[in-house]
Amino acid sequence: MITHFAPAERSEWSEIIEQYNFIMGLQTVTNLLNSTPQLLAVLNPDRQIVFANDSLLSFLGIKDMTDILGKRPGEAISCIHSEEMAGGCGTTEYCSVCGAVRAIMAGLDGKKDVQECRITTRKGDALDLKVWATPFKIEGRFFLLFFIRDISDEKRRRLLERIFFHDILNTAGGVQGFAELLKESEPEEYPIYAGTVCDLSENLIEEIRAQQYITSAENNELSVHPKIEDTLEILREVFYLYKSHPVADGKKIRIDENSMQTPITTDLNLLRRVLGNMVKNALEASQPGDTVTLKCESHEEGIAFRVHNPSFMPRDVQLQIFQRSFSTKGKDRGLGTYSIKLLSERYLKGRVFFTSSPEKGTVFTVILPTDINRFP
Repeated sequence: MITHFAPAERSEWSEIIEQYNFIMGLQTVTNLLNSTPQLLAVLNPDRQIVFANDSLLSFLGIKDMTDILGKRPGEAISCIHSEEMAGGCGTTEYCSVCGAVRAIMAGLDGKKDVQECRITTRKGDALDLKVWATPFKIEGRFFLLFFIRDISDEKRRRLLERIFFHDILNTAGGVQGFAELLKESEPEEYPIYAGTVCDLSENLIEEIRAQQYITSAENNELSVHPKIEDTLEILREVFYLYKSHPVADGKKIRIDENSMQTPITTDLNLLRRVLGNMVKNALEASQPGDTVTLKCESHEEGIAFRVHNPSFMPRDVQLQIFQRSFSTKGKDRGLGTYSIKLLSERYLKGRVFFTSSPEKGTVFTVILPTDINRFP
């Protein structure tokens, strides 16, 4: 079988059952493994599960261990990439940047390893996990202890701390600084400083609202309010919002002159937030002097909104770009592209994709139906 990373070959079912029975026959070992609150699986040399402790079964919502025997970890967790190749978990190109697969491969080489990994499930849940792979031999047989800890809540807390204690605090500091200048300025300078204070205040509110939207969206508590809107007017609103944004300093934003003006029935607030994140990410990826271009055009599936910037994303970045905690901007960042996909696909009934090449730069595209009310 074809693979883009880890070996695809699997043990026969008869081997899996024999290995399972062997582990279950080690009653002292299984009692010990079941006594730990850690999520734990025993893997064979083909990365297949031959034992899962009670904590892992509970985490997966499985009552009978035989339901996951022979599966690989990504298949048991329902990773969105686990069914893309005939070889299953570990064999796609995306698996080459998966911390779980990399830890397991190190373990199979006889090395203990610990990694963090981000998994999106087929239900759309975003998991942040920390995994440990430890090789061990018993009665001449080789197995791998695979520990999992769900650190999703920890990641969310750290991300919120980063946003509120860094990003929002910086913006609030800017508001305070210009307010003080306004207080000490001459009357003819009032409009200049007052306008800056208004812009910074709007950015501050947007940062806070963004977190409210993400939290509500992940909890399935976000309400959609469709109305008939104008596609070109939506682009203009996003353009004016970001043309003087701090992230646009030294860069240009433009609307493609061939952009289509047509009605669309959608939720304006959600769409503005999606397009705003697309533009903000494009500006952050651009160099001084670069131009970010917004465009809207007809598509066979509805209407396509596109944002282009001249930069190129390396392949390892492309493979992780829509994962919740992944960011090219450093540790404890990474909600922009994740929120684009979450809001567009779960709430606006569309789909999101991108293209990136050194010659043509990067284009993020969201395709939406012309009338969201026609979708269940």
